[in-house]
Amino acid sequence: MKLKRSIPAAVIILVLLLTACGSNNKQQAAAVTEQDTVKIASWSQPISEQTNLLVSEEKDFFKKEGLDIEFITGAGGGDAIKNILSGKADIAFTDPGSLYFALNQGEKLKVIYNIYPQNVFNVVSLKEKNITNPEDLKGKKIGVYSLSSGTRQNLLVLLNQAGLSEKDVTIVETGLLNFAPLMQGQVDATAATDTGLVTAKEKGLVDVNVLEVKDHINVPSDVFVVTEKTYNEKKDLLKKFVKAYQTSAEWMIDEPEEAAALAVNYAIDGKDEKHNLDIIKLRNEASISDATSEKGLGALEVDVLQQGADIYKKLGLIDKDLHLSEVIVEDLLK
Repeated sequence: MKLKRSIPAAVIILVLLLTACGSNNKQQAAAVTEQDTVKIASWSQPISEQTNLLVSEEKDFFKKEGLDIEFITGAGGGDAIKNILSGKADIAFTDPGSLYFALNQGEKLKVIYNIYPQNVFNVVSLKEKNITNPEDLKGKKIGVYSLSSGTRQNLLVLLNQAGLSEKDVTIVETGLLNFAPLMQGQVDATAATDTGLVTAKEKGLVDVNVLEVKDHINVPSDVFVVTEKTYNEKKDLLKKFVKAYQTSAEWMIDEPEEAAALAVNYAIDGKDEKHNLDIIKLRNEASISDATSEKGLGALEVDVLQQGADIYKKLGLIDKDLHLSEVIVEDLLK
């Protein structure tokens, strides 16, 4: 009898234990699967050079930090900054020029990561034009993507380093297919990027001289920017993002072939795996510098970004003195 009475009691205890365990498991599962979403406003459509950021569903760089990535496309660095100012995104993948313009308008921003410390812009001409240094551009007709593009801004910076200005050349808007006017002799030179040059060579461009902007002043090509409000209110989230992005960039540097293969599925310009590999290798090279060798990927250089801002004012592109030491923050980098 005593045994009979104890059986229902044991069953009740077992049920309670199982229920408690089930509840704990559900809580643990929720804790594991709950992710914070980080919205990245890019200057572009999803392209192969950004593969490390695009494969978050397939690779777990960001998931390990408890993050989901939402990629918001744009048409230029200015668009990326507009999207963080409007609250549509947390982080802007943008260029220093767009940063300077926004700061000049009084926007409160912070630079948290140096994506490409190497300047990737250049000026390309056919060898028959004999343009071998920036001084040779005087009096020449030069193509740019658009008058608001990085190609024009970096061309002006290059001219400034040679003691020239926009008045010394004729600038022509050629659109994204800017190498066609060069090959057809409609311009003497064209301002482009290293990846644009690779694409043009794949299409038959040969025998060219290339003036690389970084040989004269090496202002970074792209940086991650947030609003001051986001920086103050979401610091833990930003730290997780920076850590995950560093891991993803290291992966793309170590495994460019794997990244090129994945880009086929994720990048709008990624159909050709060999082309992807060429582009990814260029961006891997642009991701490293003496500063990153010393401090790690993403290391920021205040002096260089300040030099760029000072040149922009000298060129009349902005009208205020900017103080980049008040804008750049390094506490999110490991």
